[in-house]
Amino acid sequence: MSGISTDLWVLASLAAAAFQTLRFMLQKVLSTAVLSPTGATFARFFYSAPVIAVLVAFYMAGTGQALPATGLLFWGWALTGALAQVTATIFVVTLFKSRNFAVGVTLMKTEVILSVIIGLVLLGEGVSLAAFGAIALGLVGVLLLSTPPQIAGGPRSSMFNRGIALGLGSGVLFAVSAVCYRGASLELQTSDPLLRAGLTLAAVTGAQMTGMALWLWLRDAPQIAAVWRARRVAGWIGVTSMAGSFCWFLAFTLQTAAYVKAVGQVELVLSLLASRLFFGERSTVRELTGMAVICGSIISLVLVI
Repeated sequence: MSGISTDLWVLASLAAAAFQTLRFMLQKVLSTAVLSPTGATFARFFYSAPVIAVLVAFYMAGTGQALPATGLLFWGWALTGALAQVTATIFVVTLFKSRNFAVGVTLMKTEVILSVIIGLVLLGEGVSLAAFGAIALGLVGVLLLSTPPQIAGGPRSSMFNRGIALGLGSGVLFAVSAVCYRGASLELQTSDPLLRAGLTLAAVTGAQMTGMALWLWLRDAPQIAAVWRARRVAGWIGVTSMAGSFCWFLAFTLQTAAYVKAVGQVELVLSLLASRLFFGERSTVRELTGMAVICGSIISLVLVI
């Protein structure tokens, strides 16, 4: 890999984390005031998928490139990742209703630990013994975050509750989606990383928009109209989603999912700042300690892989 490519995937990962923080801030506002968790999730695809498709078409025309062949493996990876990402996003938006913004994002970011394991299983991208040590440290941080501030009961209720289930569930599903998106992009027969990222993203977001529109039409049709009425804010969700997703996909075409997600953990710092500055939320000492331990795990993971 060239130095330029190395710099590009790191910069893309950092940019993706920044855009994703902005998107989740907007989704938090909409999910608590205007839209259901499913509606807030649909908004990101509804306002981004058509734009992505148009931009990819213009890029191909401008560069004179033909559409690469997309086989069954490409669509298998892409659609599996798409379903996992939609479900994970619904989990996260629901989590925002029961836990504060920074803690919700921190629980979601267990995906960086889980992506190492899932990457090994699905793509054969293994890690060293030292990396497993970093993963174990991350699990300690998750346990520190596993008691919601208002929960009552014994140890069992502290360890098994709705908040921890949503947070860890989203982490697993986001890790699956990241590895699947890398697998899909590697199936495209082109050396242009921008085209590989753009085409994979267009396929995924198009499928997500169509699938969620059908689901809402059958199960909660009023939310489709609500997404349109909330377009002044929801439109920005689409913009930040498109920018962030493209940066993630670009990084996935250049580097393994575990490396990309490890660098993207800068989002933890950004979410904590957003939680304090924009939402006026406070974290407990236990939660701050858990976040610090997870960050230490992430730094250790970066150093050993």
